[in-house]
Amino acid sequence: MASPNSAGSGSERKLIRVPSTDTHARFNLSPVPSVEDDEVDSINNNRRNYANIEHDDSGEEVDLTGGVYDSTTTVTMFDHHHDVTSKPGDQDNGLVTDVAYVVHKHYENFETIDWLKDLMRSRIRHRTLRSQRRQSWRKRWTFWFDTWSGWICVLLVGILAGLVAGFVDIGAKWMSHWRTGVCTPAFWLNREQCCWASPKVEFDAVHNEICEHWKSWSQIFDMDQTSVSAWFFRYFMFIFWSVIYATFIVILVVGSAPYASGSGIPEIKTILSGFIMYGYLGKWTFFIKSIGMIFATSAGLIVGKEGPFVHISCCCGNIFSKLFPKYGNNEARKREILSAAAATGVSVAFGAPIGGILFSLEEISYYFPYKTLWRTFLCCMVGALVVRIINPYGNGHEIQFPVEYNVPWATFEVIPFIGLGALGGLWGTLFIKTNIRWLKYKKTSRIGQYPRAEVIILTLITAFICYPNDYLRLTMPELIRRLVGQCHIDDHMDLCDYIRDKPVGTATAKLYAALAGPGLHRAIWQLFWALIVQMILVIFTIGIKVPSGLIVPSISIGAIAGRLIGIITEQIAFQNQDLALLRHECGVSNEHCVTPGLYAVVGACAFLGGVSRMTVSLVVIMSEVTGGLSYIVPLMVTALTAKWVGDAFGEGIYEENVKLSGYPFLENRESFRFSLKAGEAIRANRNGENPPLACIYQDGMTIAQLDALVRHQPHSIYPVVISEDFPCIVGQVQRRDLLAVLKSRKIQLTYTQTKPLLNRKVSVVSMSNLLNKSGQPSSLGRRRASIALKASKFLQLHKLVDRAPVIVTDQTPMEAVVDMFRKLGCRQIFVSKNGRLLGILTRKDIIRLMHEANVSRKFDD
Repeated sequence: MASPNSAGSGSERKLIRVPSTDTHARFNLSPVPSVEDDEVDSINNNRRNYANIEHDDSGEEVDLTGGVYDSTTTVTMFDHHHDVTSKPGDQDNGLVTDVAYVVHKHYENFETIDWLKDLMRSRIRHRTLRSQRRQSWRKRWTFWFDTWSGWICVLLVGILAGLVAGFVDIGAKWMSHWRTGVCTPAFWLNREQCCWASPKVEFDAVHNEICEHWKSWSQIFDMDQTSVSAWFFRYFMFIFWSVIYATFIVILVVGSAPYASGSGIPEIKTILSGFIMYGYLGKWTFFIKSIGMIFATSAGLIVGKEGPFVHISCCCGNIFSKLFPKYGNNEARKREILSAAAATGVSVAFGAPIGGILFSLEEISYYFPYKTLWRTFLCCMVGALVVRIINPYGNGHEIQFPVEYNVPWATFEVIPFIGLGALGGLWGTLFIKTNIRWLKYKKTSRIGQYPRAEVIILTLITAFICYPNDYLRLTMPELIRRLVGQCHIDDHMDLCDYIRDKPVGTATAKLYAALAGPGLHRAIWQLFWALIVQMILVIFTIGIKVPSGLIVPSISIGAIAGRLIGIITEQIAFQNQDLALLRHECGVSNEHCVTPGLYAVVGACAFLGGVSRMTVSLVVIMSEVTGGLSYIVPLMVTALTAKWVGDAFGEGIYEENVKLSGYPFLENRESFRFSLKAGEAIRANRNGENPPLACIYQDGMTIAQLDALVRHQPHSIYPVVISEDFPCIVGQVQRRDLLAVLKSRKIQLTYTQTKPLLNRKVSVVSMSNLLNKSGQPSSLGRRRASIALKASKFLQLHKLVDRAPVIVTDQTPMEAVVDMFRKLGCRQIFVSKNGRLLGILTRKDIIRLMHEANVSRKFDD
């Protein structure tokens, strides 16, 4: 082909931009495929013979000289004038050096995964293994192992999650009881286990066991149990052990595993949506959080261990997925295991396997294919079975709060059930707004700078307030178990103190409704005080730097409120049996027609639903937790009412925490309320400004210009366009790929060479085998560029270009764009107008626009 100074067609001069004075090396970027595929095939054939290029799983860079550097990309270079990769000392004046492939080992931290690319790689990998399975027994075994790896992985996750749950439940109960006393024959037994072998067991006003083997701290030091000094000594030991537990765990969490704090559910939701958070599901976080749940709940803080079990189970899923290349090397497929693990966390925490599956499907998971449902079913079943074998609750089954009654509920009780649902929705709104405001204040005040002191002071205040109240002195699971239970004939606690006119016959005789006795009045005031204390303390406790779940505190607060309303309803029904509303249900006989324990179950459902805004999964979880399958309709009425009332004032606690942390979570249940087009959204993102787009041109850029673009415009991806005059998008290039190649170039230049392989002054970098827009063979395009740039050296980078970017026109409705982000899992979408690149929409842009839409809707309302 003729040089630019010789005769040639006018079209050729327009295609090749030849500056007159610039002699810098240039990037020529065009992703048009070459018609001369034999060149690439020869490279692929020679690649198998390169012993100095190693691939490991460390995520490090291996350059052509064999040196290992910190990076997440493997770069391999080839010289087209030699059959193998040249060593640094053997470089010559070859025209083309080809970066044949770039292997992405890992995503960067705090980056969104590419769902389409990862799922495509997984399908290609499966087809490759399937096609090779008949070549040898080893490859056949590899194929079958890869096929069954998902089932094996979830089986291991279920076993480990069940073991950890049993260990945590047993340890937390024992250490909580240690604050009030010790089992002298065997110190490793809790209070309930200690009294099993005692010949005489009595119970106090809150149904705590009293036996000769269990000694309070004042008894151990031979103090008079009825004296004031003994009471204050027990008070001191209660506070002492609470502070010791909290101090130990907050030092461990803040110093060693900051990710172990909180419940982890908002972060798990974000991770399952495709966000990368390295270390959040690591082994050290798993270990610290498992121990931390024991100490945090034993310290008496208003936190639960059931929420963090979701985080713990996902850590198990992340750890075991690394054993299987199908999931360990593919972030999109790994999220299938994490979805199953999240469901198992609920299953082992509550003994609710079906509720755990629905919880993952409704509240947690972002991508939940049909095959994941069956694996999740297996994982939850195995976890619940392991918990049942361990028997941490001591009741012979995996149900944590068993309901041992089956009394039918009356029709008129729908009214108080709806009232409980409304109260739950209002409480959820109050808690979310006050807690989020408190967390925001801590971020900007000095309180947030001293997390250890905050936890210690809060524990001191909690223990100081809770000990005088018999019900607050109990652990929250023990309190809930007493509230949801039904009074028996041999119960002597205050909640069962009724003035009965009829004498009770046998132990199996039915209990009849009666007037409240003095013990029940005392219990009502203590429960009311406990309700106020827990409501206030939970606002300031959720968000501290210890493992802290919100599920059990919400259930506890709801159970107290429900029991109080149940007692009031019971007394009204008993004293007004002649009312028309009550005559049909309660006027037939003096038999009990209102069950206060049922109201505790319904209240727990209402208050948890008001905070989390769950519906279907919540009803199933509460049914499985209590075993009360006869009360599904009241639970459904309450959960739906709580959600309606709560949604009228804002979103749930998990969504608000995601927004507070600034995670790029795109809610898949929210509709886009703006009637915008994609082009208008681009202009809205620029806020009236019109900055130039950070683009890479397929020809005409120097290496120095590209280096400056990557350093000064740190975007994760860059569009590749034809030219500045004609910005037609032809592909996209990731920043980490360019950084890896530029780093390899700079490393090469450090060697002492007479003729270095690449040099900034004379090297030309091309991302195509074809450097024009006419579709001519690559050799002609290369010769044109070579002559135009005075025979400079080429560095081929055409395989870095992704030739299938997602593009929409400027007239595309934003509703369709949002659905593409949600259903396709896009990281970014390019917007074009008449074939020219107009701008880029990212996931964060969509989240910001949706937030602005919600804010404007609130102002309009």
